[in-house]
Amino acid sequence: MRTSVPTTGSDGSSATSHVPIYLNVYDLTPMNGYVYWIGLGIFHSGIEVHGSEYAFGAHDFPTSGVFEVEPRSCPGFTFRRSILLGTTDLSPQDFRSFIEAVADNYYGNSYHLLTKNCNHFTNDVCCLLTGKEVPGWVNRLAGIGLFCSCLLPESLQVPAPSSSDESKEGSEHKLKRSLTTLSDSIVENISSKEDAESEQDQDHQRLLSTPNGGR
Repeated sequence: MRTSVPTTGSDGSSATSHVPIYLNVYDLTPMNGYVYWIGLGIFHSGIEVHGSEYAFGAHDFPTSGVFEVEPRSCPGFTFRRSILLGTTDLSPQDFRSFIEAVADNYYGNSYHLLTKNCNHFTNDVCCLLTGKEVPGWVNRLAGIGLFCSCLLPESLQVPAPSSSDESKEGSEHKLKRSLTTLSDSIVENISSKEDAESEQDQDHQRLLSTPNGGR
């Protein structure tokens, strides 16, 4: 667990200076091992500061969806890497108040796969603390899905969440299933395009090797 270095303010009170801010990134599916290297993947992320990690998740109630876990140990996900985003001078108490204020805008029933997911939360926190965004690849799949939403299967046209009990399935399982389907759809489209290009190349090669006339 990382700890900050305590200093003493001019009034004799305890303070913290230049506390590191980490983005902890997790894999939601083993398929990330194949598509990560081409800039794709299904990721969960959390913000680590003062030895605690904060993230956003879905549930069916109009209360905060922001939760706290041990750093790099978020249940249900596989830790991939930690990225240093910057530093903050907020004390543990002030940072806790800051997170609680941000959490007021992230209710569990406001979670949306493409427009308001865990990575949107960490990006907002990073922007507020450092003035910079998290690396684009962390939430790229949601951006692609939003841009191409009209081309996606109906099952991926995720509606704004509500508190209705239309499904008895847990929110976490629904989220993972939707993300996996979205990723599979995008990868399938990429593979289909590559196959089509390969067939065109083969046809071109056959044309080049066809004998001319009676020769």
